[in-house]
Amino acid sequence: MAEIRTTPLMTLKLAVDGMQAVGETPSGNRRVGLVAGGTFEGPKLRGKVLPGGADWIMVRNDGVTTLDVRIVLETEDGATIGLQYRGLRHGPDDVMAKVNAGQFVDPSLYYFRTTVTFETASPKYAWLNKAFGIGTGSRPPEGPVYEIFEVL
Repeated sequence: MAEIRTTPLMTLKLAVDGMQAVGETPSGNRRVGLVAGGTFEGPKLRGKVLPGGADWIMVRNDGVTTLDVRIVLETEDGATIGLQYRGLRHGPDDVMAKVNAGQFVDPSLYYFRTTVTFETASPKYAWLNKAFGIGTGSRPPEGPVYEIFEVL
């Protein structure tokens, strides 16, 4: 079996503008984080995150937080790219209590990983339609930050 290789794609920083609580459902505690904007920058593309995206967050009964995010990126040359990622965040109870309270926690103390897909009509960035990304995340007080890698 071939090894999995990656190359850095971008650093993605999101600004969240509040949460909408759905509440305790049969699957866990659901809330929706509203994405107000942000930035992304990498070797092949850079730009801003357009407002209007959302993160459908579920805190499962086992304490794992699942993420289901859809956002739209706008490159500095005006192309738009749909980005969707699903992720998992978990760690020791005391560490996650600090993360969930908005405190800075060293990202090496908890697990925060994402799988990323893209969709664009731009010929220049059409290569993203054929690529998967994987990412590592952290949750500083100012909003989530992801290091996203293209899977080669």
